[in-house]
Amino acid sequence: MSPGAMEASTANRRWIYAERPEAALGPEHFAFGQGPMPVAQPGQALLGVRAISVDPAQRAWMKAASYRPRLEPGEVMAAYGLAEVLESRTPELQPGDIVEGDFGWQDYAVASPAQVVRRDKARSLEELVGVLNITGLTAYFGLFDIGRPRPGETVVVSAAAGAVGCIALQLARLAGCRVVGIAGGAEKCRWVSEHLGADAVVDYKAAGLQEALAAACPRGVDVYFDNTGGDILEAALSLMNLRGRVVCCGAVAQYDQAAAGQGLKGMPGVLIRKRIRMEGFIVFDHYARRSAAEAALCAWIDAGLLKAPMEIVDGLTNAPQALMDLLKGRHRGKMMVRPS
Repeated sequence: MSPGAMEASTANRRWIYAERPEAALGPEHFAFGQGPMPVAQPGQALLGVRAISVDPAQRAWMKAASYRPRLEPGEVMAAYGLAEVLESRTPELQPGDIVEGDFGWQDYAVASPAQVVRRDKARSLEELVGVLNITGLTAYFGLFDIGRPRPGETVVVSAAAGAVGCIALQLARLAGCRVVGIAGGAEKCRWVSEHLGADAVVDYKAAGLQEALAAACPRGVDVYFDNTGGDILEAALSLMNLRGRVVCCGAVAQYDQAAAGQGLKGMPGVLIRKRIRMEGFIVFDHYARRSAAEAALCAWIDAGLLKAPMEIVDGLTNAPQALMDLLKGRHRGKMMVRPS
């Protein structure tokens, strides 16, 4: 949307989070409408949203507070994204700047400089919303700071065809590790193997997950990058080597259901017996080193060593379906919505 189109607009299209889901997310949990155009106050800028990140965490925000407050019905649906500065009432932001922030599912937002991060316009919007943002940084810090892989070790990544998983898998390969991906369905598994370069891939939807994972990891598992939780985590834990590391990144298998399910069998005995370190993390805790991480990711991308798969959904009206599709695994790599 151009600045000229913005000047002619009198309303702000937006999705409201209307109702808290009891089980699986559905279209009835959102309401589409128009609100008044936001007006920048002194010290703020008016922003036109250009890219909306679609993430499993958006479903988790509906359940409980975490690194952000719990979403409450009646609020604009929350989402991180990229926006262009259209009008500015602060010298720290200029029209045409590209910024990132928590703008939500809407066409326009206002923000102060403290609420946004200015981004390099030389990189594509797709890179800036994905591999050079929360997605890629989560994979980078989770793998290198928590997993600490060493050359020759076996690294297993669940949800390997997803946004974070596909980056973590490639980073483990760049670290000189033997990499095993876990994905759902034969087509996704083939894509993880052929497109991302996994040494082996296990289909968690097929029978015999435990046996298949053991066959793919004949020397056991040194690092497990967990994006799912549930049965896949349980299977990986049983194969962990002495002093293995488990990176607890996400639990997408549990986000879109009413209950979290039963606890893992053998816990905490397996952790004690094998001296396993199992650690959760929030990517923002590592942002003091964000510039160095982005520089490394950019270098790998520009050298052709790191792929950043992206699925683009056009139209703000399609945002709820995009999130529902993501939660059902109907995507590869990072998903974003282009509002207009």
